[in-house]
Amino acid sequence: MSNANMIALAWRFACREIRGGLSGFYVFLACIALGTAAIGGVNAVSQAVTQGIESEGSTILGGDVRFELNQRDATPDEFATLQNLGDVAVSANSRSMARLADQSDQALVEVKAVDQAYPLYGEFKTEPAYEYDVLAKRDGAFGAIVQPLFLDRLNLAVGDNVLVGNETYQIRGIINEEPDALSDGIGFAPRLVMSTQGLEASGLIQPGSLVERVYKIRMPQGTQSDDIKAAIASANASHPDAGWSTRSRGNAAPALSSNVERFAQFLTLVGLTALVTGGVGVANAVRAFLDSKRNVIATFKCLGAPGDLVSLIYLFQILIVGAIGIGFGLILAMIAPIAAKAALAGVIPLPTTGFLYPGALGLAVLFSTLTIFVFALLPLGRARDIAASSLFRDQNLTANSLPRFVYWAGALVAALLLAGLAIYFSVDRQIAAYFLGGVLFAFVVLRFVSLLLMAAARRVGTIKGTPLRLAVGNIHRPGALTPSVVLALGLGLTLLVTLALIDSNLRSQIAGNITERAPNFFFVDIQSNVVENFATLVENEVQDNGKLVRVPMLRGRVIALNEQDVATINVPPEARWVLRGDRGITYAKNIPENSTLSEGTWWNADYVGEPLVSFAAEEAGELGLTIGDTVTVNVLGRNITAKIANLRQVEWESLAINFVMVFSPNTFAGAPHSWLATLTMPEADSATEKAILTSVTQSFPAVTTVRVKDAIDVVNRVVGQLATAIRAAASVALIASVLVLAGALAAGNRARVHDAVVLKTLGATRRTLIAAFVTEYALLGAATAVFALGAGGFAAWFIVSRIMTLPWTFEPNIAAATIIIALVCTVGFGLAGTWRVLGQKAAPVLRNL
Repeated sequence: MSNANMIALAWRFACREIRGGLSGFYVFLACIALGTAAIGGVNAVSQAVTQGIESEGSTILGGDVRFELNQRDATPDEFATLQNLGDVAVSANSRSMARLADQSDQALVEVKAVDQAYPLYGEFKTEPAYEYDVLAKRDGAFGAIVQPLFLDRLNLAVGDNVLVGNETYQIRGIINEEPDALSDGIGFAPRLVMSTQGLEASGLIQPGSLVERVYKIRMPQGTQSDDIKAAIASANASHPDAGWSTRSRGNAAPALSSNVERFAQFLTLVGLTALVTGGVGVANAVRAFLDSKRNVIATFKCLGAPGDLVSLIYLFQILIVGAIGIGFGLILAMIAPIAAKAALAGVIPLPTTGFLYPGALGLAVLFSTLTIFVFALLPLGRARDIAASSLFRDQNLTANSLPRFVYWAGALVAALLLAGLAIYFSVDRQIAAYFLGGVLFAFVVLRFVSLLLMAAARRVGTIKGTPLRLAVGNIHRPGALTPSVVLALGLGLTLLVTLALIDSNLRSQIAGNITERAPNFFFVDIQSNVVENFATLVENEVQDNGKLVRVPMLRGRVIALNEQDVATINVPPEARWVLRGDRGITYAKNIPENSTLSEGTWWNADYVGEPLVSFAAEEAGELGLTIGDTVTVNVLGRNITAKIANLRQVEWESLAINFVMVFSPNTFAGAPHSWLATLTMPEADSATEKAILTSVTQSFPAVTTVRVKDAIDVVNRVVGQLATAIRAAASVALIASVLVLAGALAAGNRARVHDAVVLKTLGATRRTLIAAFVTEYALLGAATAVFALGAGGFAAWFIVSRIMTLPWTFEPNIAAATIIIALVCTVGFGLAGTWRVLGQKAAPVLRNL
């Protein structure tokens, strides 16, 4: 028979046989559909968000191009250059304290001052409708528009007055939607919008004040991306020492885009884990399906059908069922962007039309198809080589030997392709490789654990109780469920334990240890001419019950390392934050608190010479910097190059005042700057903190006061939301594990029927059999839970203590929850699957033994 005829005949037989229905394939379908939906849906949403940011880049950015300066305005020459590029809208961003008119209470706000040209793109949606005149000064007060949260915090309403700095502002509207909010980054306080004239009148703008000046430009219609790049390059060439940071509409929200990509990568890998875990379910389903077809396979072989023909018939059936599962998954994946658009409306711009993302859906189809081949070829190969006589004798397809070369080689090639494609399509290929390596290692370890468990059960001595003896025997007998159950449940539980322990440790650090070690307040923008009076006031308030620490502070942007432009340096991801945007910098005569010198020597207190800088050791290592290298920073429009004199170990987790770069005092001699201060009061209660906050705000209205506990609460909420999202995503892997567990139990039902019938024939009661099955499932669940606790605990310890360098503790409640989940899954699904077995009639089974 030619190959073409064999393929055609196999296809005809497969189509005829598949008409009998999908019985036995439901777990197969669910596993493939789940993995396909997870991978396709995540990547489709990621592409939708990315396209939304790209298509709405001008609106998100507030212009076609954006120039930012810190602590200073653009010079007349610089501003003229910007005006030559197109229409310019000027705004300023700062943080300040907004106070009630009677100064009885106050709240931190994110101040945004805008001019008449705002917004250049998009619509600033407010209630009532926005007009610039609403921000003008009327009846002795400038206008302000605020977010509803601000009104809630101070129990205010539209029409009430508040004080910001030295000026009065009347609340004249509520912000519903701010078109360029994403490009401004995440704020830790509600927004308050005022006019640029109102900001100038507030007294908040002083030499060295931490104010970000933003110049957004709308270029002529039809301007292309290359034109924008050329305009930025021309502006930089005309003013090489400007020190401004630039963004174009093609990179409107880089932090958001990067986070979306990384989160999508994580979710894709989780989806791939679910798909691979589901692959075990595919293998079990294929084995059970072929086992149910043993008489048909035996008949084919007795009638002279070649083994390859038999394999092709059932391979085609498996592929047909797989295509159905993939189809269901693709439908769910196509729904995902639509659901995301509804959920993220007003937060992230998504395309208004279209929901098909062929690249994302194609990737899901490719991954799912390869997974089917990886896990279906081995059972097919074993079925091909079993003799017809064995099949007629009702022998299960449980051979442990490898099938023919073409089958295991095909499975290996498909597995390598799956891993290679997963790494190739990842944003961070190294992380993807580590992740897949970890999954492979987990599979190997879980297999070893199952063999170890079977060996331990085999070595158990004589057991008196019949149910316990039967349970222990079932764990190690040929064709036992132990490998499938341990593998199916172990991976999902390990992942959940790891995430739960990381989350609990982070929460305990944020809510407990960090809060206890952190200062009570940060005071920002203390002007040099009032810093002594400020210190006197605070010290008089706290007496001997607190400690005030103050340091000078400037803002600077790293523009070169060893005279090489940072834009041309390949920086590792973990160090990019140091070079992104402006950084807080300071100068000091002595080594800062919470820092220890790790390499080099500190300069003398009266040092005079070339500028020197002390660099944080960890960040220096990530950037490849050593003592003697140079760092160029732009501060107040001047480029300053300093030599690295020493490296410091910095305790960032203390939340005390710390900087990546600390310069020698002579570096910024005569430069205008503000001061940063912290106040630590270990015994202070809420009333004491409020009294100090009110006193400082009333006496120094231009000083921004940040209560650390409030900031930690915000961080805690963000961490909680992120952890919830990650756990929800990881639950996909657990669902796949549960499906595989159900499939494994179903696949072993025929062997259970034989056992139950023989035991009942020998006098065993239904109660004895139930007790034996429950004990077996409980032992398997408990053993799997112990492994998950050990493996997940080790992974969480490594991440928390070695990567995050935080204290780690084991949470007993997570251990208890893990054991309960494992027992419920194994015992519950086990009994549900074997309950029908207990009522099986003996005669039909005994006739085939």
